[in-house]
Amino acid sequence: MSQEIEELARFAAATTNADIPEAVQRHAKLVVLDTLGVILAGSLRPEVRELRQRLAATAAGSGATVYATGFPSHDPRTAGLINGIAGRSIELCEGLRLASGQAAMQVLPAALAVGEHAERSGAEFLSAFILGYEIAGRLAAAFTPRPLAHQNGQVSLLAAAAAGARLRGLDAAGISLAMRLATTLLLTPSYTNAVAGATALNVAGGISGFAGVLAPELALAGFTAQQDAIEEALGQLVGAGFSPGRLLDDLGTSWQITRNYFRLYACCNPIHPALDCLHAALAELRPKPDEIERIDVATYRFASVMQNPEPPNYFASKYSLPHAAAVMVVRGGAGFAELDDSALADPVITALRQRVHVSEDPAMSALAPRLRPARVTVSLTDGRQATHVRDSHRGDFNDPFEETEIRGKFRQTCRYGAPRQSRR
Repeated sequence: MSQEIEELARFAAATTNADIPEAVQRHAKLVVLDTLGVILAGSLRPEVRELRQRLAATAAGSGATVYATGFPSHDPRTAGLINGIAGRSIELCEGLRLASGQAAMQVLPAALAVGEHAERSGAEFLSAFILGYEIAGRLAAAFTPRPLAHQNGQVSLLAAAAAGARLRGLDAAGISLAMRLATTLLLTPSYTNAVAGATALNVAGGISGFAGVLAPELALAGFTAQQDAIEEALGQLVGAGFSPGRLLDDLGTSWQITRNYFRLYACCNPIHPALDCLHAALAELRPKPDEIERIDVATYRFASVMQNPEPPNYFASKYSLPHAAAVMVVRGGAGFAELDDSALADPVITALRQRVHVSEDPAMSALAPRLRPARVTVSLTDGRQATHVRDSHRGDFNDPFEETEIRGKFRQTCRYGAPRQSRR
């Protein structure tokens, strides 16, 4: 068992609300607000509604809120599971900027469920959430995922267990044990799920909420775990490597939650820089959809593979750059209200997707993930053309969103995405 992981557990147990800077707490509250809005919006997806009803018929217990209109409280494990799945289902949650992972959506459902059931104060809940996020960010930076493995249900699941353990009142040894026990629950969901439109990927995200409630109870019940469980799991089983050497760098002075990204576009984050470029080109040219001859996108490798012009369903559409680009042209944006189910059947959007061409620029790939570049050229039938380039997406470190924008997104997601008219 590495000393670094034990020190992380001690930090998670010993850090008080007063030890966390006010600016960090303020940013964390914005993350909580944003994530709750996404959970509420995701609660309306048909498969999520059906799952709630099915689990309600077979599960017993109460004490933790299921964030869905008119739905009663549930046992904490089921609440953590359902809320996590709901939040993952619309591809609009925040994430880690410098490592792969969507920490809040996997830590928050567990922290909410345990904190509510254990009747913890708001300050206790917020501290546990921030510290769980801290563990997620640090483990993710030390972790090398396997090439096809999505980060749902991986390092952030261990962080959810740590947050849950703190809220259950466990000490440093107990938090360490809960995390090590949780390694038996780690998953290996495939990125292929995304482009295939397989919503099973969202179940993996929800399992973190479940595990974050279950793992502390396993620890309290007397279950044991091997000492090197985390190192073995991340380095050899679900992952391809784990290097804890810098796990504690600037611990207590540099906070992971302040280094996150938010999303305003309701699609996979690597697509966002290209959409920013497209938005600028459209503002310059102001074309109608039928005036666009073609849209050429050059971007880094990970984003360039999201080029399917015929996404099979709503979920797959979140990973199609041609679809998101066509929606932006036709509907004037690519937010939650625009990238809805009806966009897939819109004949104008369907036709325009075929005129979006995506390619990798190796020079841009060499800059990722420190930068996430894109270049977009819009060519019109009348010969006019506009090209725009970005080093990274809006909302990144060099161009952060205003707080008013994040709050505006929250209000929109809480309205459950009333559809907007196409701009034609």
